[in-house]
Amino acid sequence: MADPGEKDAPRDWLHPEPGRIIGRGHHAGDFLQAYDWQVLERRPGYLKLDAHLPEHLKNPRGQLFGGYTPTYVDLVALRTAASAREPGEPRGWFSTLSMRVDYLEPVVDPRFLLEGEVIHRRRGTHLVEVRFRNHAGAMLAFAVVMLKDIGKPAG
Repeated sequence: MADPGEKDAPRDWLHPEPGRIIGRGHHAGDFLQAYDWQVLERRPGYLKLDAHLPEHLKNPRGQLFGGYTPTYVDLVALRTAASAREPGEPRGWFSTLSMRVDYLEPVVDPRFLLEGEVIHRRRGTHLVEVRFRNHAGAMLAFAVVMLKDIGKPAG
């Protein structure tokens, strides 16, 4: 398999199976096993996902290790911002400018909900909220991410 950084590398992750946000082959997505997350609701600028907590992301107490939470946040924010594109708008790349994560309760259940919502968009900048909830509805983590649409990478 070609190096994902190479110009001609396969980008299967850009073509997820129906009901998924990402396919296999994306480094962060594969680490989180995001190819298995279920899309519960999708509309422009909004995603609601049913995700799982892989064993390799747990701390010794069986909770999501806090350092991995921003990886979930970044991936959900990026896919949410991409969903806000207008029909026919060219696919581009985003750069994360800032991220704030508030930890409210530990993520311990095998499955939990992730919600991403674009709350502001102007001149290629997207402000995205990402919320973690358990299936009973309790808020586990809350994040705000600022993304910049940087267009297509050179090459």
